Amino acid sequence: MNTGNPTAARGQAIAALVQAGCSSRRDRKGGTDIAEQTKYRVIDRPGPGSVRVIDEEGNQVGVMGVTEALDLANEKELDLVEMNPKSDPPLCKIMDFGKFKYDQSKNSKQVQKVRKIKEVKLRPKTEKHDFDVKLRRARNFLEEGHKVLVTMVYRGREQRHPELGRDVLMRFFADLEDLAKMEREPVQEARNRMAMVLTKKK
Repeated sequence: MNTGNPTAARGQAIAALVQAGCSSRRDRKGGTDIAEQTKYRVIDRPGPGSVRVIDEEGNQVGVMGVTEALDLANEKELDLVEMNPKSDPPLCKIMDFGKFKYDQSKNSKQVQKVRKIKEVKLRPKTEKHDFDVKLRRARNFLEEGHKVLVTMVYRGREQRHPELGRDVLMRFFADLEDLAKMEREPVQEARNRMAMVLTKKK
């Protein structure tokens, strides 16, 4: 990509987003929706109405006409992006939209990497205190966005009565049902193990 011309580089970045599967369309305010699945809209041609503008440093510029705001963005060789169309007047920010989308994508990937499957182990005869401690631990994991693998471990003669462990697992889930949903129901993975997977409700 040629980075010698900031305007050209920005145009190439936006074009790449469109070519990656995003649909582009015009609307009555004179803007281009870079992607229908995103809530941000680049205003790339003059139009009627007013907008509230924030500059690239995050400072309030004030309310001005769309054309004036677009001229201001063009002077800085940046984009005029509608951040909140529902505010009155709509809120716009002057920015490098291509860089903004790249940073968002990078941050999203970092968040996904942080999320892991956490494990909590139980026994058919887990004491109430231990049960409550592990319940709180699982709740914390879920609130942080992690999936929770809840494993029932059987020993010796406990293996003859897997239903007892299943009952404990279901009680564990019932105590978390306000926050969690069951992604995988309890499954006997081996003679001495049964497990279920919980994830946070959306």
